[in-house]
Amino acid sequence: MGTWKQSAVSERAPARRRPKGDPVRRSERKNTDPDLGVLSARLLFAVQDELFGTLAEQGHADIRPLHGAVLAYLDPEGSRATDLAQRSGQHKQVVGKVIDELEALGYVERRPDPADRRAKLIVPTPRGLDQMASSDAILAALERRHAEAVGAEAFAEFKRRLQEIAERQRAWRDGAA
Repeated sequence: MGTWKQSAVSERAPARRRPKGDPVRRSERKNTDPDLGVLSARLLFAVQDELFGTLAEQGHADIRPLHGAVLAYLDPEGSRATDLAQRSGQHKQVVGKVIDELEALGYVERRPDPADRRAKLIVPTPRGLDQMASSDAILAALERRHAEAVGAEAFAEFKRRLQEIAERQRAWRDGAA
């Protein structure tokens, strides 16, 4: 009798081979010919990994991807929560919760809207402005790197097409697509 490793290998059932004509397994197909959902998720997660990892190195380790629903769309002079919800495509309740978290972390504060005293503006604090500037710089560098890899024109066309597809998909929610 051999070592555990040898006996475990010899007692293992042989790998299942598909007979000729069997369809490709779904998991294999998603890997070799990914659909739009898989591709967009891969891109999103990879961008988030780089963005939030770099932000953490720069002193913003408390920021999570969900915070992007506010910070990615926040104007330096402030924005209304309803506008942030509309821009991000998130429900107002989700955005409200994210604003609460960001306020507790010191990234934003609520101020009266000078155009309508009944409304509140979500305004970045100095810490929020620093995070926003860092995020913009990280994403610009990431985009430059990809543009250099595939060519500036091809990357610009990719972004145009991706934006078009994203807008069409978001329009589906509203019944317009």
